[in-house]
Amino acid sequence: MDAMRMPVLFIGHGSPMNAIADNTWSRAFARLAAELPTPKAILAVSAHWFVDGVQTTGDHRPETIHDFGGFPQALFDMRYPAPGSPELARQVVDLLGAERASVSLDWGLDHGTWSVLHWLRPQADLPVVQLSLDRRLAPGEHVALGRALAPLRDEGVLILASGNVTHNLRDAMARARQPEPETPPWAASFDADVAAALVQRDADWLAAALETEAGRHSHPSPDHYLPVLYAAAAADGVDAVTFPVAGFDLGSLSMRAALYAP
Repeated sequence: MDAMRMPVLFIGHGSPMNAIADNTWSRAFARLAAELPTPKAILAVSAHWFVDGVQTTGDHRPETIHDFGGFPQALFDMRYPAPGSPELARQVVDLLGAERASVSLDWGLDHGTWSVLHWLRPQADLPVVQLSLDRRLAPGEHVALGRALAPLRDEGVLILASGNVTHNLRDAMARARQPEPETPPWAASFDADVAAALVQRDADWLAAALETEAGRHSHPSPDHYLPVLYAAAAADGVDAVTFPVAGFDLGSLSMRAALYAP
């Protein structure tokens, strides 16, 4: 297929409210849109499809999933009506191997995907397929899956990984009650160490990072960290690495984005 080689993007999506709020993060997402070429399709790896098994969304018209509670009605009213791509879903399964991946019709686009694409591609005119995170796998196995997806870049597919470099919601919610939440040392150090490892292409460190003390504080559950591994693994040494978004929301929630561009 004759197509431009696409970048790989990891983005810290943060609160679902970033989809409707005018704030530091939503404005950063909108600016980031101008840095991205137009792909033929998007493969999204979202922290919020964390299940047993590797699955791809196979619907022609994936549902907009509101996988949260306690937010304003305006957020539940949002829709991201992008088409799906059963063809891309099957291609992903072929790349990963039918023995470990399958197509599913039981999911759609959750807020890890649509709250970001609302700003990156507001037209909702490109096919979008989601890939689940298999919670049974070790981090190194997720790295291997990410590497297997890399050929999609040469076929015009943008790989979008969405999570957060640090994601301790209990800590963040406690800090939200403070007038000016401070960033704790464990969050600052883990965010900086992940950024350095992304630049150095240190997949071994990234795969073991959750075992560090700062990693355990940053991720009581691994779901928001694992998308980082897919982005890093789908990149290669030719890519330039930039961080178009950085900083912390609610004190300890890293909003870092990492863009690998050829």
